[in-house]
Amino acid sequence: MNISARNVFSGTVTHITTGPVNSQVELTTAGGDKIIAVVTSTSVTELGLAPGKPANAYVKAPWVIVLAGPSEIRFSARNHLAGTVHTLTKGAVNSEVVVKLPGGTLVSAVITNEAVLELALKPDAPAAVLFKASHVILGVPIQ
Repeated sequence: MNISARNVFSGTVTHITTGPVNSQVELTTAGGDKIIAVVTSTSVTELGLAPGKPANAYVKAPWVIVLAGPSEIRFSARNHLAGTVHTLTKGAVNSEVVVKLPGGTLVSAVITNEAVLELALKPDAPAAVLFKASHVILGVPIQ
């Protein structure tokens, strides 16, 4: 399957908190990164999500916020993953920033060129990525 979402986190469902409308699903990657998704409880049932089951989490690059250096701020966004800047690709208006997480996962973000300058982003600099649990789309292998 081809998909336009730049960020694909493959892993195993490690926890589900079920609610009457929405459920929170925790996915743990092979590298140990934890991704939190909020999806409808109907989706949990229809996808057959359960602890121990494989799943993929998809996040579009424009939905990812980049933070420079160590953060001393807590955020309401459930997904806050620290790493280092791996690559920067400058465009006419926006740049693609790829952050490498300690487990080896690469996370792409599209931010303005001005933000790259203001944050002083450069390869190997500490950075973190931030995205909302409601911006995570879950998928499972067809069996």
